[in-house]
Amino acid sequence: MIQITPQMRVLVAVEPVDFRRGIDGLARTCRAELGADPFSGAVFVSRNRRRTALRILVYDGQGFWLCYKRLSSGRFRWWPTNADEPVTSLEAHELSVLLRAGDPASVKTAPAWRPLKNKA
Repeated sequence: MIQITPQMRVLVAVEPVDFRRGIDGLARTCRAELGADPFSGAVFVSRNRRRTALRILVYDGQGFWLCYKRLSSGRFRWWPTNADEPVTSLEAHELSVLLRAGDPASVKTAPAWRPLKNKA
């Protein structure tokens, strides 16, 4: 079973990916186009051209997980549009919002880490 923890890096491909590719094709895309190692344990998220489906690729130390979600109606409203970078990152809780076809940019949460102030 796949479990996404707060410590995992979540990388989102900005451009759509050809969903006819299997695990090996998506791993090549991670390496060549995103500049990331598919064996790193990071969560790689990509979408199809019509924004109706997502694919998630994760290596868990023994093998790859390939998860697919297609919306029964509508489209994913939010997707990163940074043309300068091929990939952007999300926090684990933002990925949960995205998987429910929500907008992770509108999620208001506490920062993942903040320094403690010295009361001296």
